[in-house]
Amino acid sequence: MAARNRQARLFLGEADSDSDDFKWPQGQICVRSIRCPGKVTANEDSAAVIPVGPDGVVLAVADGVGGGPGGREASNLAVTTLRDVLSTAELSPENLRTTIVDAVEESNRRVLGLGRGAATTLVVGEISGGCVRSYHVGDSELLAVGQRGRIRARVTAHSPTGFAVEAGLLDENEAVEHDARHLLFNVIGATDMRIEIGAPVLLNYYDTVLLCSDGLLDNVYIDEIVASIRSGNLVSAADNVTRLARDRMSGSSRGPSKPDDLTIVLYRPPTRRTQRGSGRGSALS
Repeated sequence: MAARNRQARLFLGEADSDSDDFKWPQGQICVRSIRCPGKVTANEDSAAVIPVGPDGVVLAVADGVGGGPGGREASNLAVTTLRDVLSTAELSPENLRTTIVDAVEESNRRVLGLGRGAATTLVVGEISGGCVRSYHVGDSELLAVGQRGRIRARVTAHSPTGFAVEAGLLDENEAVEHDARHLLFNVIGATDMRIEIGAPVLLNYYDTVLLCSDGLLDNVYIDEIVASIRSGNLVSAADNVTRLARDRMSGSSRGPSKPDDLTIVLYRPPTRRTQRGSGRGSALS
């Protein structure tokens, strides 16, 4: 169930499945979160949608590290801390980036303060000034896609397979089924945690931004994800890609299958606008 604070919406894994679709002045947003099929313990994924000013929004997905103590508590703490810091700060276009970094660092301190080895990934998408900027720790994904399917922004997973794909040593499909897929170099809850910050990318009217946990990436190939979300109705896109991942997990659809908790957040800009002076392409990228 989505919890609310100053209009922020949190998704904390409290039910077997959760979904929300809404339009704000900041854009259209769809959230889907499902517990791993057959799993008896709680969903360890969390998500947040946090408005910042009249035309900005911060999106986040956290994936509690499975097999360790307090994974769900860590992911919940990461997104609630982000919400708390952003909701109480005096925000401006000039200090939003610094405030998000401060919030991620504070979430790391709080997870470390649990004292039980708890850990989580975290990916944050800052939507402001018509641009998206990523902040991430671990292997949860942020992807910005044009209507014609061109990937305009993407993070690099802090994992052996993520670095191997970036270096050209593995292709995307090989990485999905690699034995080391689950290993991580960087998490919230580590004394040496580091935040990787992406450059701002101007969003065209038809672009789609996806944030997700690895429950999607481990069961659906990247080209399938892009094909599902790049165009058409956003609610249908959220439902279709979630259904495909769930079918793969259950073995009812051919392809990679790694049952896991799954959370996605999809975003599209609010209105048609002409982007000028960006040098980043037309609205139909």
